[in-house]
Amino acid sequence: MQQSSPQLQTSSWWQEKIPLLLLLLLPQAGSCSLECWSRMQRHTGRDMWDMDECQSPRMGSVILGVDGGASNTVCVCIPAAMPFNDPLPVLARTVAGCSNQNSVGEDRARETLERVMSQALLKARRRRSNVCAVCLAVAGVNHPIDQQRMLDWLREIFPSHVKLFVENDAVAALASGTMGKLHGCVLIAGTGTIAYGFTSDGREARAAGAGPVLGDWGSGYGISAQAMTAVVRAYDGRGPETVLTNNILDFLGLASPDELIGWTYEDQSWARIADLLPVVVESAESGDEVANKILHNSVGELASSVKAVVQRLELGGEDGKHPFPLVMVGKVLEANKRWDIGKEVIDCVTKNYPGAYPIHPKVEPAVGAALLAWNAIASELDGDIRNVQ
Repeated sequence: MQQSSPQLQTSSWWQEKIPLLLLLLLPQAGSCSLECWSRMQRHTGRDMWDMDECQSPRMGSVILGVDGGASNTVCVCIPAAMPFNDPLPVLARTVAGCSNQNSVGEDRARETLERVMSQALLKARRRRSNVCAVCLAVAGVNHPIDQQRMLDWLREIFPSHVKLFVENDAVAALASGTMGKLHGCVLIAGTGTIAYGFTSDGREARAAGAGPVLGDWGSGYGISAQAMTAVVRAYDGRGPETVLTNNILDFLGLASPDELIGWTYEDQSWARIADLLPVVVESAESGDEVANKILHNSVGELASSVKAVVQRLELGGEDGKHPFPLVMVGKVLEANKRWDIGKEVIDCVTKNYPGAYPIHPKVEPAVGAALLAWNAIASELDGDIRNVQ
């Protein structure tokens, strides 16, 4: 008789035991039965919402906030009856890949968004019927047509009572620093970059954020792409020698700049190239002139984006001294040993607009998205839900 391999036997054993272990280790999840586990194993596409049936219909109302960027997508689930405590109560948090439709396409972006929302509700032990509002803040949503398409898609997923909001991811980033209130300016400098601003009377403006092809200079992608270009220029004699050559090649495990060309075009993911940012900063901190020039240029680009938004909205008043929040978000703006791009940008902006006061958010943009939805519906929530201190 042919016997199954030990590997197959082990796999079969775990498939049988994991549901039982979950029930033993997580007794509070009793409503998630073995049938629910079976669904979790095989769900695909819209079937992922079948897990709704495993959750208790008597749990409290919740709000979903989603931040979708070029690198990853985060969804948080917060209670609708939410006192503004510190830290804010987050019932569940889930993470998936890129949901920028301009980067991965509409179908893949929507699949990612649907996955993080369904998983967040599952972790929070809630159904779609428990949701009272959803706010999607997604990179690549740049036009009212984009917003309406996304709203129509969300309406197919959630019940009619659910309030739906769709914004650019910059709006959630701003809200993460202002606790859901839309006033001031936000600068995002991560894989991509954008400056976005709002006035108290609802006017808004943006600068940059058009993607790498149209020049998101100052972003992690922009900085890294310029560094890679400098390596190629140094290699063929068009540019000065730079330690970026050895540092980038060592980081990527490549033998020569010739191999860098192949590495670049085998996968042109924006986030993959932006991952070289720490190498550029390290090279600049070691004294490399080429790397320092790239970072200095990035400061100028980022500051010019902020100043363009502030000028158009007159956030600083006529004399530039009127106070307004400047929310700073993204890995490019984080301080390093010697280089602090964020501080350099702030110093550059405040020369023209001394009223700008920087805010480094204590909560992530996905929470900002949830707070946006909460603020939008707070006046509509009934007495059982409105429990604000």
